[in-house]
Amino acid sequence: MTVTLITGAASGLGLAMARHWYAAGHHLVLADIDSEALSARAVEFSDSARIMAVATDITQADDIDLLINQVSAHFGRLDILVNNAGITHRSPAHQTDPAVFRKVMAVDWQGAVELTMAALPLLRESRGQIVCIGSMAGWMPVPGRAAYCAAKSALTQFFEVLRLELEADGIHILMVYPSFLDTPIEDHALGHDGNIAKHQRSVIGSIRSAEWMAERIAQGLAQRKRWILPEPVSRFGSILWRIAPSLYLKQIRQRFATELS
Repeated sequence: MTVTLITGAASGLGLAMARHWYAAGHHLVLADIDSEALSARAVEFSDSARIMAVATDITQADDIDLLINQVSAHFGRLDILVNNAGITHRSPAHQTDPAVFRKVMAVDWQGAVELTMAALPLLRESRGQIVCIGSMAGWMPVPGRAAYCAAKSALTQFFEVLRLELEADGIHILMVYPSFLDTPIEDHALGHDGNIAKHQRSVIGSIRSAEWMAERIAQGLAQRKRWILPEPVSRFGSILWRIAPSLYLKQIRQRFATELS
């Protein structure tokens, strides 16, 4: 039996991963802050004995403790933890309410960190795996995403250190760096005042489906890869930022002009 816990599982990439691993025979713990959507999604999985849905706000310590306790009580083990839940914003940093920064960091970094710490006893027992959904925005500056870039960069640094520290426990960590996916995260992006942003996002390269990304994550996990960087355009951008930052900034100003206005 393989027990997989996925945060942000009610939609987008989280739901795509849940569907993929359910088809592969996993027992699933679906966690999401949207309890109504979570309940509706859980109904689609026919084998209810393999599914547990838990409404969870990963920024709340009590919710995290309740989630892990329920996993332990229901399944008695945890093999894969997927830190997928996330939010973003589209707003120039100098015009943005600091509360937006706090919220993005709380969900995209602090929540993933605290949930992982709470899950470590179960993961040590199973010599399990951790998946973190990062972003290429954590590797290079993207206009209008200062807090998101900072949170994803912090996520990378924290879990790369944790990888070293957990090697003796046999726990494997996979860091995933998508670029632009067709998921609801951008539909709920925060604006400068904390409300939903009204302007459309700027993109570079192609927009991939959540299902496409979920398949690559499952393959990477099975192969015990350490990193997945699926998009060649994003890989090129990260290299350009390091070897020719002036050229990168020139290009990014042009492509993200609406984010700078």
